[in-house]
Amino acid sequence: MNQETAQPPLQLDRTTRNFTVLLSPTPRGARLARRLTTEQLRSWGLPLDPDRAEHIVGELAANAITHGRVPGRDFRLTLYVIGGTLRIEVTDARGDRPVPRPQQPTLTAESGRGLAIVEALADRWGVTQGPPPRKTVWAEIGLATTDTRSFPSR
Repeated sequence: MNQETAQPPLQLDRTTRNFTVLLSPTPRGARLARRLTTEQLRSWGLPLDPDRAEHIVGELAANAITHGRVPGRDFRLTLYVIGGTLRIEVTDARGDRPVPRPQQPTLTAESGRGLAIVEALADRWGVTQGPPPRKTVWAEIGLATTDTRSFPSR
């Protein structure tokens, strides 16, 4: 074999992890999203408080089933880690409904705190439109360390 044209073997980036699941747009689906998040983060062994991610997923999933529900269409939970960041995405089938910026609810309001909680817990968050008819609300959390040796191999 010619040494000049030989390619080194493919090396996998052990700092990249991903998990995706479709869930029913019901309270049961939202609960399952929280549980799956906690278990997935534990299995990855991330240097992260899993409660923080679980709360973010809970709020985004609750919004997806309340405001993004289309009968017969699931919502999607995606978790992935690239380098030192965990990204949480919840995709629903109502791209036609914009996501409002969080506002301070009144003391007697029974709802309206979800995105304010996400904003308080996440380092960054936002909304990505499409492809139609979908939208994805995402949040990012920085990990305590970016040392790749702390990630278990899979």
